[in-house]
Amino acid sequence: MAVLSDPPPGTQTLARGIAVVNAVACGRTRLREIAEETGVSRSTTHRLLQLLLATRYLRQLDDGAYALGPALIELGYQALQENPVTGVAAPVLRALAERVHDTVHLAIEDRGQVLYLDKIPGTRGAVMRSQIGHRMPLTRTGIGKALLLDSPARWRAQFVAERPAGATADGGDGLARDVLTADTFVRVMEISAGRDVTFDLEENEPGILCVAAPVRDASGSIVAAVSVTATRPYMPPERLEALVPVVRDAAARISTGLGQPVGAS
Repeated sequence: MAVLSDPPPGTQTLARGIAVVNAVACGRTRLREIAEETGVSRSTTHRLLQLLLATRYLRQLDDGAYALGPALIELGYQALQENPVTGVAAPVLRALAERVHDTVHLAIEDRGQVLYLDKIPGTRGAVMRSQIGHRMPLTRTGIGKALLLDSPARWRAQFVAERPAGATADGGDGLARDVLTADTFVRVMEISAGRDVTFDLEENEPGILCVAAPVRDASGSIVAAVSVTATRPYMPPERLEALVPVVRDAAARISTGLGQPVGAS
């Protein structure tokens, strides 16, 4: 991530430091790579790296490579805890997980992607790649679709943007199975919006299915989403349908905790 082209007056050094951190987060782990990514001279980049090491925003590995530091972990955890959705949702998510025995997620949209705020693994031993703080595509995940339910003007463009050229419905692009066309996706979203629930039918990860519902704040705006996720043997079509009212109820309880009137969603 390059330095901001026009940072506010007096903030150029800060902008460069942020760009260095972002470059490391994107996998640029060597001085030369970081300087090239940010467009900052190697001497200035070196000075910034030394400051970021001293303040624990970065750390240096035994082989000299740079990595994100413990200060960012601490700040990230604090940011998660200070998000009102996280606090309100926590007891609801625990109760939901105890009821369904499958993996429960809470997520928000951030920078056009799903950002996971919480995850309670299921008790059936299933392993999936979602992690707290990780990101996923909006239109490939059930929870991402739930975040998009009130934004029909975005459905088609978001779907196209998240599919590489040449992607196929059978996973020929290296991803999981997918709906065939943008038109199909829009129709599915229209039906989902009418029910206020969405599904992931192995579109993001082979063998993984989920049911998701949006969480709304006092204004009625979607601010988060909750989902129940399981492997195919535990998610036959009849169970997907049976989970619809369960997941919607959990989302509604979180929404009520955020100030939405009961029964408003």
